[in-house]
Amino acid sequence: MQLDLNLLAALDALLEEGSVAGAAERLHVTAPAMSRSLGRIRRTTGDQILVRTGRTMTPTPYAIAVRGQVHELLRQVQDVLAPSRELDLASLERTFTLRWHDSLVALGGPALLAAVREQAPGVRLRFLAESSVDTPELRRGEIDLEANANRPTAPDIRAEQVAETRHVIAVRRGHPLTRVKTVTAARYAEAEHITVSRRGRLGNALDEALAGLGLTRRVVASAPTDGAAFEFVRGSDLLVTAPEATTRSAAAVLGLTLLPLPFELPPATVYLSWHQRYDTDPAHVWLRDLARTALAPEVGPEAGSEAGSEVDPEVAQSHQKDQVR
Repeated sequence: MQLDLNLLAALDALLEEGSVAGAAERLHVTAPAMSRSLGRIRRTTGDQILVRTGRTMTPTPYAIAVRGQVHELLRQVQDVLAPSRELDLASLERTFTLRWHDSLVALGGPALLAAVREQAPGVRLRFLAESSVDTPELRRGEIDLEANANRPTAPDIRAEQVAETRHVIAVRRGHPLTRVKTVTAARYAEAEHITVSRRGRLGNALDEALAGLGLTRRVVASAPTDGAAFEFVRGSDLLVTAPEATTRSAAAVLGLTLLPLPFELPPATVYLSWHQRYDTDPAHVWLRDLARTALAPEVGPEAGSEAGSEVDPEVAQSHQKDQVR
């Protein structure tokens, strides 16, 4: 049987209005058109639906019995084909899975969770660590939202740049570089470095930038996370180069000093990524808006003037003159 959903709307209007003319006016069609719809409904159901009693139309027992069901079915069809985009955050219960770079979890995770708990207490967040290999969970719907420095290339993955920050040098208090008047590119290259790479890579864009200056740095180790690298740095003369926005708070807590990078390097970017299936999902749109706000770096003090820094004002001023961005 081929069913016409238009007949469901016509039947609902006929049962609500109790007349062909009233149903026609309700659906903004002509009375003859509604009469034809009533005829089709009668043939489909095998019931008269409405019968004339004097000057009025009276619903049949069958029509009376199915009136509530018809109205509910029509509402369900409308919910499917024309869904409401209103979001009731107070009653929303949902668990979102987020795979963010560890430094971004530290930077924006607490603010995001606080905003979620305030607006939608029934929502839970699952932060997962990044894998050392690329994984398809975003495409499979197992991950709701990613945040890292990479812009996906797959056509079904959406990506939006939400933040940008310069790179800085993080060293321990009293590090030799904090006692020089100016951190030059040559002095930077001569120091011992630790890199941050979840894949264990010892080289990155810094080496390409130094090669353009005819310099080579010595990388003695790699760490899988920024937090691990900072622990190496705080107890040695190693240095790590990292995005300022994700390093600032850790430097204050660990007593590290931040110095400006003395050569050109493209800024570190942060991308939010999600699968296109969630483009218009109201709850996901709401979460993305909160994530953008949480990950946007705040304007903070200049590198070299962090809490706990031992660089005196004249040295800090000299550093700032040499910084590129």
